[in-house]
Amino acid sequence: MIISGRVQGVWFRADTKDKAEQLGIGGWVRNTTDGKVEAVFEGDEENIKEMLDWCRHGPPSAKVENVKVKRQPASNDFDQFSIRY
Repeated sequence: MIISGRVQGVWFRADTKDKAEQLGIGGWVRNTTDGKVEAVFEGDEENIKEMLDWCRHGPPSAKVENVKVKRQPASNDFDQFSIRY
């Protein structure tokens, strides 16, 4: 998933991690060099749907303008959620 808009410097990564952990989702989130946020989510389909819905608005100080989702088969590589730097 690639999220664009005002998404850096607004706690997007930290709040994404908190939400993912609340939903029991594995994966990671990171800032990109072009001002976007990139994330990978793996888990139960309903929880992933809720996570994607959350990312469409993000934390209160964010202003999400666009979200691109690319679905792939689960790799089962993630047992927790992390922030990548």
